[in-house]
Order: sequence, then C-alpha cells, then structure tokens
Amino acid sequence: IDVKKDWSDHALWWEKKRTWLLKTHWTLDKYGIQADAKLQFTPQHKLLRLQLPNMKYVKVKVNFSDRVFKAVSDICKTFNIRHPEELSLLKKPRDPTKKKKKKLDDQSEDEALELEGPLITPGSGTDVLYIGPLKGSIYSSPGLYSKTMTPTYDAHDGSPLSPTSAWFGDSALSEGNPGILAVSQPITSPEILAKMFKPQALLDKAKINQGWLDSSRSLMEQDVKENEALLLRFKYYSFFDLNPKYDAIRINQLYEQAKWAILLEEIECTEEEMMMFAALQYHINKLSIMTSENHLNNSDKEVDEVDAALSDLEITLEGGKTSTILGDITSIPELADYIKVFKPKKLTLKGYKQYWCTFKDTSISCYKSKEESSGTPAHQMNLRGCEVTPDVNISGQKFNIKLLIPVAEGMNEIWLRCDNEKQYAHWMAACRLASKGKTMADSSYNLEVQNILSFLKMQHLNPDPQLIPEQITTDINPECLVSPRYLKKYKNKQEKGCKKQMPGYIRDLITARILEAHQNVAQMSLIEAKMRFIQAWQSLPEFGITHFIARFQGGKKEELIGIAYNRLIRMDASTGDAIKTWRFSNMKQWNVNWEIKMVTVEFADEVRLSFICTEVDCKVVHEFIGGYIFLSTRAKDQNESLDEEMFYKLTSGWV
Repeated sequence: IDVKKDWSDHALWWEKKRTWLLKTHWTLDKYGIQADAKLQFTPQHKLLRLQLPNMKYVKVKVNFSDRVFKAVSDICKTFNIRHPEELSLLKKPRDPTKKKKKKLDDQSEDEALELEGPLITPGSGTDVLYIGPLKGSIYSSPGLYSKTMTPTYDAHDGSPLSPTSAWFGDSALSEGNPGILAVSQPITSPEILAKMFKPQALLDKAKINQGWLDSSRSLMEQDVKENEALLLRFKYYSFFDLNPKYDAIRINQLYEQAKWAILLEEIECTEEEMMMFAALQYHINKLSIMTSENHLNNSDKEVDEVDAALSDLEITLEGGKTSTILGDITSIPELADYIKVFKPKKLTLKGYKQYWCTFKDTSISCYKSKEESSGTPAHQMNLRGCEVTPDVNISGQKFNIKLLIPVAEGMNEIWLRCDNEKQYAHWMAACRLASKGKTMADSSYNLEVQNILSFLKMQHLNPDPQLIPEQITTDINPECLVSPRYLKKYKNKQEKGCKKQMPGYIRDLITARILEAHQNVAQMSLIEAKMRFIQAWQSLPEFGITHFIARFQGGKKEELIGIAYNRLIRMDASTGDAIKTWRFSNMKQWNVNWEIKMVTVEFADEVRLSFICTEVDCKVVHEFIGGYIFLSTRAKDQNESLDEEMFYKLTSGWV
C-alpha cells in the first residue's frame, strides 16, 4: 500500500547512555556504539501535560531533544510570554503527609483542573504542530524588547487589542478561548485549596526546589516521559520590563503564582496583608468576569498606532516630571529625625531608646540629641549589604524596621521604630537602597517611597465602613480568598469569645473584613490591581528567596542556603533567621567541585563561602547563582535575541 509518512521529526535515542544521536554526520562508531547497543527510533516532539502558574493544565507538544532552556523558550513563544529566561520546568512535589495513591486517583485530581478543550492538542495531519503566533509577526519574539513593538493588549483591562486570529495565529488557542491565559479564574471551592500540598516548614519549601530541571540538558536525558505532568513556573524572581501593553498573559500568570504562594502559605504575611491580598483577589475576580463579557461584545478594537506609541513612551520612560529630574544633582539627599533604636542582646530587658538619627549616603549616625549632631555620633552603622525586614502593624500603629548588618563574626541586629507611615516610608526606602549600595540620590528612591505608602494605604481598614449592599456579599467566598491558617485563627478567636456560634458567623466576619479592605482598591483597573498584587507580594520579607538544605564548611549541622536575585543568605533551618548575607555585587567568582558536590563562592576582601547541598544536586544551586548573574546583564536598549550560549556558560558548568 502506498502510504507516505513524514519521518523528519524522528531521531535515535540511546537509552543506556541517555543521549540523543543528533549529529547525523557522525558515524555510529564515532558515538562509541557497539553491535549490542539498543537504539530507539522515536519522535523528538512529544506530548507534555503542563501545569501553568494558575494551576490549570494544558497539553502541548514539546521537543524532548532540545535543552530545557530552549524548550521553555518555545513554550513561552506559544503562550505569548516575553522573557522566557525567567521561567523553567519543575517536577511535581510529593506531599509527604498523604499516603501513596493510585495513578488513576492522581490523574482524576489533575483533570479537575484541566483547562477546557483541552486547550492545546496535537494536529492530526503532522507529527509536529507549530503552536504559537504567526511566524515573522511581532508576536514571534516574546523574549525581546523592541521600541517599535505595537501594543498587543489593553493596558487597562489586559484584553487583546487585535482580533483573535492575529493574536494567536492559526494555533489551537484561537479556536478555543484565547483570553483564558490572560484572565484570572477564581477558585471555585475550598476543597480545591484543601487538596493542594502546603509546605509546613522551611525544610519542606527547600525540598520542593529539588525538582527543578537542569536547563542545559534535554527532557529525555532527565527521565521525563511522554504525557508526564510538569510545572511551568517563574523560577527567577527578577521580573524584567513588565509592560501591560505586551504582557497581559505574563502579568496574569505571575499574579496567579503569587496568589497561590500566599494561599498555600509558601510565603508568610501578616493578617492585615492577608486581608489586603484577599480584597485584591475579590476585585480581580469581579473585574475578570466583567472584562470577559465586554470582550465578547467588542473583540475587534481599532488602535491608533501613533496614540498607542505616544502613550507607551509616556509610561515606559524612566524618571517622571522634569522638575523632579532637574533638581539639585550635585548634592545627595539626607534624612534627619528622631528615631527610636533598639539593639537586642541576650538577657536584656532594655527597650527602645530615642536618638536623633541622620541618614547620609549608606550610613546612619545616631546622636543623643539634635544639638549634638555636629559632634561625634553615639552609634554609627553602614547599611551596605545588610538585610532589611519590615515589621508593621497598621491597626497597632507599629512601624518597625529590622536591620541585620554584616560584621566579621556574623550579623548585628538593630531595630528602628518610626512614629508614622510617612517617616517609615522614607526611612524604609533609604534602608533598602543602602543595602544595595545605593543612596537617596538614586532615581528609584521616590518611587520606592510611593510604593511603600501605597502598600500601607491598601492595608487600612475603614473605622466607619459604609453599609455594604447584601447582594454583593453573596459572591464572596472567603474560604477561597484567605489561607487556611487565618481561617483557623478566626475560628479559634470566636470559639474563645463565645461558646455557641451563629451559623456562618465567622464567614460573615471575614467577609466584612475583606469588604472593608476592598474599599481601598475598589477604583483600580484590572491590570492595575494585578500589578499592585504582584508589587505587594514583592514587598513581603520572604519574597524571592529560594531555599536549599546545605552543610557549610566548618559547620556541624544542616542549615539553609537562601538564594535571592542579589545575594546569598546563610539561614537557621528551624527559624529561618539570617545568620550571614553575601551580596553578588561583591562576588569575584564561584566554583563547583563536581566530585564532592561542593560549591565555593569567593567574595571581595578574601571572604570564601563553601557548602555541600545535602538533598539536591549542587548543579541546581549553581544554575540559580549563574542564572541571576545572567539576568542582571539585561538592559531595555537590547534589541537582539536572547544569548543562549552566555546562559549555558554561566549555568551549565561543564559544557
């Protein structure tokens, strides 16, 4: 029978050596293959079940012979997500509290979260389906920043500006619901949240990070099977050039990752912050439904390209009004005020002591009074390289700043107490910049102050809340907006207060708190609310730290190594307290001894840090360090493609 088949996607896979034979000009002898070797002739593109940051699953064909970094870039191109270097693939963590289930049970649990469709399915005519934007269009380079890019999304609500066909080309996405990746979908029942794995301790969080795939090896080399479920996540917490006009899907998926991190208690927050996050979620859910309905009626919007370009220029230009830029550029701003200072020591009962404090460059000087500020300070501290942690309670009018200042023998702990929000915002912004080696003359200082003030404002509760119409309280499900820990906390509070509970009383109490907090965000647009949620997530003390269990050279017990975008942190495994911090800006080089699996990092002033990762391949830690160094080299004026080779040089180690 004359049946034609396209074999162009097939290649040879050598199972024993776990390698693809892709160099077709090589002989089998050159590969070292003997007569008894077993080779598999298999398609390179295979189906993968991908869990997106919004916890929904999609089926997509991925090249199993490409390095993971390249495979993720292709996936992001499919979903119109710029800057794919920020994402990677993670193996699903096992919940140690649950007994092993049958595969059918696991699959049925996953299918409950499957996107309608399924969203992406392989084509019937060919082995390889190009799923993604039209080739050659502006959408086919999601990793680039171009000054001439045409806006793709409405910056107000995130809906596509162009017709569906231009947005996703001829892909399967355009046949179904193209907006589904850019639209937040609310959690429908508390049972979904209850089934999710919640890390109970820092060690549990560290174990999740064992699952990151090696970016310099292919999926097949890492024992990933066809139809296996993998997690697509933002791996590096350094989000470059988030622009609502191009990044509606990226912003939404980032918002979803932040939302689930808070609900699953992967990151700590205060009760006031939790209510603010819940209010933002409620607002986003409400606006998402309205936007979807409006988009169905107005799918073909016309865009004036000149107006869009001018508007985009206004948004993206750094700085602000001319008057703020052309100030006195010869002097560095300073802060001077009465601040309460506390230096905790063992067996001490002394509290805060008030000083006249001046903040110059990256140093704080403390004087006993304003009159003595021309003399020698009683205390002086340089904040370069320190850890800055907020300790704020709006209702209790507590505005504290915790500083961990590096010294030769470890970290000195200092607490600053401010009198009000305005004072706190200015001093907190100055401390954050000083920790990075920047002064208040930096252009980001005023923006940082405004971000802190807006973050505090969103946590305010109206002391005399307006009467809320009964009809809008019915669409709030607090069990889906607040983490289980705070639900339990409210329940315990009420049980102590009164023995007999009215039906739904606790639910109504939390709903009222959420609606009070909602009044602070009710005027925000959909995209603004998502951006504020992401910014508030970034403001949390634990944000952006990836933990690994490690044993340090000279140490006797297991500790944690925390990796952030700009520093390494040695941490206590039980409390999470920082023992010592090292900035990447002071790093000279880092090496890995692959035989004993030891990572050694050398810093300025002949400081050396060596540790062995006990429960994860040191390659994962090495890739995180190199990845953050790679991301720090990005600039907005770069208009060329992603430098893959540079990424591999910094992260792969032996390639």
